[in-house]
Amino acid sequence: MSRGNLFVVSGPSGVGKGTIVSRVIDEMPDAVLSISATTRSPREGEVNGVDYLFLDRADFEDRVAHDGFLEWAEYAGNLYGTPLDFVRDEIAAGKQVILEIEVQGALQVKEKMPEAKLVFIEPPSMDELARRLSGRGTESAEQVERRLEVAKVEMNRKEEYDKLLVNDSLDAAVAELEGYIAAESAE
Repeated sequence: MSRGNLFVVSGPSGVGKGTIVSRVIDEMPDAVLSISATTRSPREGEVNGVDYLFLDRADFEDRVAHDGFLEWAEYAGNLYGTPLDFVRDEIAAGKQVILEIEVQGALQVKEKMPEAKLVFIEPPSMDELARRLSGRGTESAEQVERRLEVAKVEMNRKEEYDKLLVNDSLDAAVAELEGYIAAESAE
């Protein structure tokens, strides 16, 4: 059995994190996605324990008080966090746990679990990132500009990560992340 690990994947909005992680989860039998807990209400079609762990605010705050999260934050009036027990149990079972979160949360995780492997996915260029964000057609021009500003800040933190990966080809990026996970789990 391979050694379990935690891989924290971050990168700017629009870089393809979700697509890459989804492919890795599908292609690597021992890889598992960490499910976040949240106090927000489930959206149509979301399943408790599959999409998110849906908690009421009192339960979430109790878990915070008892150090039950690897990291947590409040966003738009709702709380979001990574349940510590799930991550520890899956690692103990030899799984490669993948957590996809933003940079600040990733650095919180590294503080709490120094053995976590941080992976930063970056675009081939800021122009390409702008093209991808605009091409999604889900945000206004102002929202795209805000995301690009946040991306510049996030890119300034990439040197704090263990592995840098450029997503200029989806297949190559998936293969590179799978190779990194395989190499780390074999050590």
